Amino acid sequence: MPVGAPLKGVEDNQLSLKSSGHRDTSPETPSGHRSNVSEKKQRRRWPLKMWDLVVDQWFLIVMGILIAIASQVQVPKSHQHMKQTVVNYLAVSVIFFINGCTLPTQVLIENLSRWKVHIFTQAQCYLLTSSISYGIVSACATDKDFMDPALLIGIIIVGCLPTAISFNTIMTRKANGNGALTIAQSTIGNLLGPFLTTALLKLYTSTGAWYTDILPETEGFTETYRYVFKQLGLSVFVPLLVGQVVVSVFPRLVKKVFIEWKLSKLSSFALLIVIWSTYDGAFESDAFSGVQSDNMVFVVFILIALFLVWIAIAIGVSWLWLSREDTIAVAYLVPTKTPAMGVPLTTIMFVGLSEAAQSRIQLPMVIYQGVQTTLSSLLTIPLRKWQATESSPRRLVQAETLELDDQSQDTGSPRRPAHNRSASTIA
Repeated sequence: MPVGAPLKGVEDNQLSLKSSGHRDTSPETPSGHRSNVSEKKQRRRWPLKMWDLVVDQWFLIVMGILIAIASQVQVPKSHQHMKQTVVNYLAVSVIFFINGCTLPTQVLIENLSRWKVHIFTQAQCYLLTSSISYGIVSACATDKDFMDPALLIGIIIVGCLPTAISFNTIMTRKANGNGALTIAQSTIGNLLGPFLTTALLKLYTSTGAWYTDILPETEGFTETYRYVFKQLGLSVFVPLLVGQVVVSVFPRLVKKVFIEWKLSKLSSFALLIVIWSTYDGAFESDAFSGVQSDNMVFVVFILIALFLVWIAIAIGVSWLWLSREDTIAVAYLVPTKTPAMGVPLTTIMFVGLSEAAQSRIQLPMVIYQGVQTTLSSLLTIPLRKWQATESSPRRLVQAETLELDDQSQDTGSPRRPAHNRSASTIA
């Protein structure tokens, strides 16, 4: 019998078994086993993805816990002014000191000199947001028996406020945007705030609309200017300058402390304290309890819509001529508003207004801080991915440039520009 005969017999037996319906027990790996393994891997991955989401959005989770605590336990009324002063100066100073230590001086100077971007951004921060908020209030203020006039004025004030001082800086960096541009714009915006915000409020509340009847006559704004510039100087400019001096004198120590030890996270905790302080004061003054439920729902939905409209317009018009990093910075500068100026501003401008009316006017600012914090934190995820799609080609170009540098050093020949490489190859 030939040598290949037994093998042929075995193959014939296997074919006959398959044709008769018997299962093949050969040692080949079945495809079903592979699919089971992939399903097990996917089941193991989704808890990790959920954990990554929780870690990424820890700021939002902690903020919710602090707001819940503030709703149950508040600082006594006799200590509210001291608490607000300490938080507004100390917590904000910590944020800008860390920014000063971690931000290169040259980058900050370059972004401060971009006057076209400054005009473009500040026009949106003041003119765009204030006109949209006033337009929505005018369209909705048709029923005197339904809406509280103080809430409508509060919505207008939100649109007139300058950009946030510290919040947008943290969110811009979290979304991999241009943090230096954000700091420059925040500084300029809050310098203009005492003048532009008061002028816009005077303009929009002098129209004779029925909801403005509750407001007293406004007098001079000297006290407003003094308060705002004092706070900016002590909590923004001085800490930022000190941070720049410290990083220039002790660069290695600063890098070790804030980069390797990751103590730059302290700025996020400082911002959480600012948010807690705002809600603590609102709950202590019973600002939420004096508002009807339907009015509260209306205000929340209007503020959410305003934020989404503002950030959509900011991204749409910025993307036409700015890089994605700059677009992310502008996207966080335009819709974010600072209650640090709005609360004292209304107190000083509307002297003689009842305490209950003051609380209701300030309520939209308090609610909007929660809205902008929640939505801004959630938007860091898609904005990071969007910015990474532009960064990838840039990294490839940089890697190609470094490779050409290494080759030129090895051969001793001058390096050709990267953008001419393909042309020289064709030639």
